[in-house]
Amino acid sequence: MDEAKILSLFGEHIRGIRTAKGYSQEQLAGFADLDRTYISGIERGQRNVSLMNLVKLAKALDIPAHQLLDFDMEGNNV
Repeated sequence: MDEAKILSLFGEHIRGIRTAKGYSQEQLAGFADLDRTYISGIERGQRNVSLMNLVKLAKALDIPAHQLLDFDMEGNNV
């Protein structure tokens, strides 16, 4: 699987968690001390998130960091 597809699926996963929590991109960005455009870029599959930003996102979403990586990399609905 190519990098673009993985980033896209990861972004969809992050968006799903964020919306399930009822957060806007702006709210999540504020909680994670990241820029809203960075969150948008992640969700659109345009950003390759660093480990430190992954930890910030997990804390902001109040979930274990490993849960952010728990998505179907084949794109199947789980």
